[in-house]
Amino acid sequence: MAESSRDLILRRIREALQQPAPQPAAPDFTAPLFPAPADDLAVAFAESFVRSGGVFYYCASEEHFFDQLFTYKKEKSLDNLFVWEPELKKLLHAGGIGFIGDETDWIAKADAGLTTCEALVARTGSVLVSASSASGRRLSIYPDQHLVLARTSQIVADIGDGLHSIQRHYGDKLPSMISLTTGPSRTADIEKTLVLGAHGPRSIVLFLLDDEASQATT
Repeated sequence: MAESSRDLILRRIREALQQPAPQPAAPDFTAPLFPAPADDLAVAFAESFVRSGGVFYYCASEEHFFDQLFTYKKEKSLDNLFVWEPELKKLLHAGGIGFIGDETDWIAKADAGLTTCEALVARTGSVLVSASSASGRRLSIYPDQHLVLARTSQIVADIGDGLHSIQRHYGDKLPSMISLTTGPSRTADIEKTLVLGAHGPRSIVLFLLDDEASQATT
């Protein structure tokens, strides 16, 4: 007797259930969640940094950095630029750039602070800072403007790469504070109105010194 349509369907279901269902491949938890940026990391970082609200300056050499910083200070009338890191002080002295190197009345006068950083994250345009430098926790948070001097060799593709670089550098003695800064401090919690400088600097300015180009020419 010929099978009815119902019997045929049930038979196919039974046959299918007797075969083991294909299992999905095990996820590779060591692989990055997103592919690395396709473009040059410096270009990818600059685009992400500006998109998040940062002000970006490319510096082909130290002399170019001096010119860019001098012009920025003049345009913004920055009379009180605080710099606490010895290497930065030495560099600015060499370039004839004025700054305040101590903490006298710095809270009342902190228009801007210039610091270094641990790494730059190309994907998010973030600046990775820590408390390990002489700038500590304060100089990247309290002044109205946070200025950063970084180098192209510090750019990494993703946040995990930046954290790994800190781990390699410090080993078991990690800094007491590690923070990601992505654009100026902002909030829209009150009546959905965007307010800059709510929990930190109103602006973040990055001077990217191309140290890889200078190494290639030496």
